[in-house]
Amino acid sequence: MDDRQLQLWVEKISLSSFGRPFQHQARFNRRLTATGGRYFTRTHDIEISWAQYEQFGAEDVEKIIKHELCHYHLHLMKRGYQHRDADFQNLLAQVGGTRYCQSLPASMKRKEPYRYKLVCMGCKVEYMRKRKLDPTKYACGKCRGKLKLYALDLQKNS
Repeated sequence: MDDRQLQLWVEKISLSSFGRPFQHQARFNRRLTATGGRYFTRTHDIEISWAQYEQFGAEDVEKIIKHELCHYHLHLMKRGYQHRDADFQNLLAQVGGTRYCQSLPASMKRKEPYRYKLVCMGCKVEYMRKRKLDPTKYACGKCRGKLKLYALDLQKNS
């Protein structure tokens, strides 16, 4: 299945389940692994996880599409479109969408090595991080002490 077929599928689900047309873009995103899909409030576009389609098939992805279409239609109608809103929860139950998608196996998720270590100068607790951050903007979660950032040698891990 490609983006063109996904677009037609989303349009069909929108008309049959919601009685309203989907007039924006739907596409697969191959980088989505922690979530099944996304709705963009500025562009009104929808992205669906390719990994979810590949791993669990069309039936589960249809529920994800219904979930994203709930965000889409409620947002355009200026009603509660967020997960916590009663409008969203009621519409999701009505159309048979899913609140959560299934977790992907660890082998399908991108694994990045830890590249940085934060060490508390007070209690010596270590925090491992994949992204660089400014330690002066943060404090130790245990003792509120100052943190020091160390870059890890990635050659040892390879």
